[in-house]
Amino acid sequence: MTVHERKPEWIRAKWPGGERFMEMKRLLREQDLHTVCEEARCPNIGECFNSGTATFMILGDICTRACGFCDVTSGRPIGLDLLEPLRVARTVERLGLDYAVITSVNRDDIDDGGASIFASCLRAIRRQTPACQIEVLIPDFEGNWDALRTVVEAGPVVLNHNTETVPRLYSRVRPKGRYSRSLELIRRVKQIDPAMTTKSGVMVGLGEVFEELVQTMADLREHGCDLLTVGQYLRPSPKHLPVERYWHPDEFAAITEAGNRLGFVHIEAGPLVRSSYHAGEQSRAALEFVPRA
Repeated sequence: MTVHERKPEWIRAKWPGGERFMEMKRLLREQDLHTVCEEARCPNIGECFNSGTATFMILGDICTRACGFCDVTSGRPIGLDLLEPLRVARTVERLGLDYAVITSVNRDDIDDGGASIFASCLRAIRRQTPACQIEVLIPDFEGNWDALRTVVEAGPVVLNHNTETVPRLYSRVRPKGRYSRSLELIRRVKQIDPAMTTKSGVMVGLGEVFEELVQTMADLREHGCDLLTVGQYLRPSPKHLPVERYWHPDEFAAITEAGNRLGFVHIEAGPLVRSSYHAGEQSRAALEFVPRA
């Protein structure tokens, strides 16, 4: 398949535009900030920007990895912007957000992978907007568990780390990642703070089969993952991995049923679902969750 091939009728997103959309873009450029919504060409950018939400992408816009599915620019980053947390906090305040999501590129060139900047963002947002809840979507920090502790102890309401795909496809989809390391990260979050809500995300359409996906979901639950997102992979450009197939909405419903049986607090599965899609609603579902007797 190529990016120009016709997508099924259920893969439809509103064309981004409108006054609120343009206001968001102006504010982000004014503050010299990046969003994963723009960098990764998220199909939900119109819906999210027009509702005044965005997923801030810190540590620059150049990633030290080159995953086969991702449209974020890869290369060699230069330096760190120590004032970035202040600008993120200022933007959260100006937008009046009660829920903010912060992610980043991979920064394998930095000893702590950028964990200290994540923590600085959390502290800066709390100073500016104390009522705002903050979710982080973090890289694996190359297994630097001290870096992970830095982020966990900064106190996000949700800590998200995407598994992305099933283990069989890791060498092709995430050549610099390790499936076992991603699972270990989730487990260690719960060791550091057993009360912290953990989250992960998986894509479909890269060649996995349903049974593999369910096993990956079971692995995540076994390692302490509370929330899960599952969405359709969409090829950003001809240089990226091809879409092997489009999963039907009925299959996403089956994924949700499987996730509920496995005991996820909440699972969001659908063709256009992404890691931060309806993130605030998922977090509230976790806060309201009462374990069965």
